[in-house]
Amino acid sequence: MTGTESAGTAVPVRPPRGARAAKAVAAVLAAALAGVGIGEVVIRVHYPDGPPAPAAAAAAPAPSASAPAPWGAKSNGNHFGSLRDLLLPVPDGYRLGPDYKGLGNDDELGAADLERAQEELLSEMPEKYRGQLKDALGSLHFTGIGVRSLAQNDNRLTAVLKLTRFNQQTVSEQNALFGSLVDDSDLFRRGPGVPNHPDARCVLPTLDPGDRLDYLTCYSAEGDLLVQMRVSGVVPLDQNRVVDLFRQQLDRLARPGASA
Repeated sequence: MTGTESAGTAVPVRPPRGARAAKAVAAVLAAALAGVGIGEVVIRVHYPDGPPAPAAAAAAPAPSASAPAPWGAKSNGNHFGSLRDLLLPVPDGYRLGPDYKGLGNDDELGAADLERAQEELLSEMPEKYRGQLKDALGSLHFTGIGVRSLAQNDNRLTAVLKLTRFNQQTVSEQNALFGSLVDDSDLFRRGPGVPNHPDARCVLPTLDPGDRLDYLTCYSAEGDLLVQMRVSGVVPLDQNRVVDLFRQQLDRLARPGASA
């Protein structure tokens, strides 16, 4: 964990710009978690009989002995290749799901498209904070975002896997700050752990009696990638089964090389 401060250390009057940016973005991520139900797909209403099944995302080709891998992770934790290849392919029992806000259901955004992704994030914040957050986001120098939406074939849940690529130090800071904000909040229930990934975290919002949908969000730092998964599902949500999707995604990104 980097960029932390001890409880007894005096906070500088004006912290470094990078620290202010990291805290601002971590705050907006936590705020987005708190409002996880807003704007999410209401599965039984939107898809009572299930939408037409789109073609499954093609799995990344396996590297041959004579050709270098087209995607993967280097020993230093940085990833190479398409973010769509690094995303978990559509597993058995799932199909590509609905669009995730303005980011599509199976897409990769490069530098030219990141403004659209930032606007999507800004839309989740109260208007009076958007200017400050926009400045903070601009200082983080995102280089790519990949999104893949999944829908379970029985229509009981949807899941969105999202990879955000920027430098490793900032990814680590975001993950640590996000965890601190969640730990200090009573808005969430702690989800199950992710096997073989002790630094990954899954949380759920509190439920009210009679709620028909539950939500789970998982996040982790994997080198230069901040990895997130957001799930909406019919109560009761099979937490362990859903978290296994996140485990598969993290396994795919593990160093020294990702594996299909």
